[in-house]
Amino acid sequence: MKLFFKGFGFVFAALFIWAAIMQYNDPDPYVWYAIYGIAAIVSVAFALNKLSFNLTVLLAFAYLLDGIVTWPAKFEGLEIGQGDIKNIEEGREALGLLFCAGIFCIYALRLRYVKGVERG
Repeated sequence: MKLFFKGFGFVFAALFIWAAIMQYNDPDPYVWYAIYGIAAIVSVAFALNKLSFNLTVLLAFAYLLDGIVTWPAKFEGLEIGQGDIKNIEEGREALGLLFCAGIFCIYALRLRYVKGVERG
């Protein structure tokens, strides 16, 4: 199981790097480079067993809060051409933040409950 979570962390690090690269044509790409870059760094730290539980919880909460704040007033889906581009963009951004928060929660649960058992 230890090897599974190590791979899990590296896979999500690669996915977050890919997500950051895909922001090249976004109106605010540097913000998203930072958001997904931090997620990639956290994922590598998790895979290498160098991640703090408290930092993980703090980041999960921050990404969750930002995802909620970013959520559009009217969600119109994710596909371009199906609604107002501003709502679609905000929906995509919010879902990206919520996805990161969910992954951080998985990391936090692993750190809190499984690592604690392994040490004892």
